[in-house]
Amino acid sequence: MKKTSTKVLLGRAVIEISGILFLFYANLLMGEFTRGAGRGKTLAYALQDIFTGENFLIGVVAATVGFAVFEWFRMRLEESREDRQ
Repeated sequence: MKKTSTKVLLGRAVIEISGILFLFYANLLMGEFTRGAGRGKTLAYALQDIFTGENFLIGVVAATVGFAVFEWFRMRLEESREDRQ
């Protein structure tokens, strides 16, 4: 099994967690406009409504769990490839 360096793993974690957080907040923003039908709501109001400490904590925890799950699948896939060789 090939050992992944800490620097590569940390870089991958930052990129993947950031991507998951982006999708999380994009989903919240879309929901903010569809739930309230968007009438009278400005972008500034919607952004203020979704960027809260609770949402950030939920997003970071979900993104970290998501990264861990994908990393586990990635590790299993590499193991199965090595077993075939």
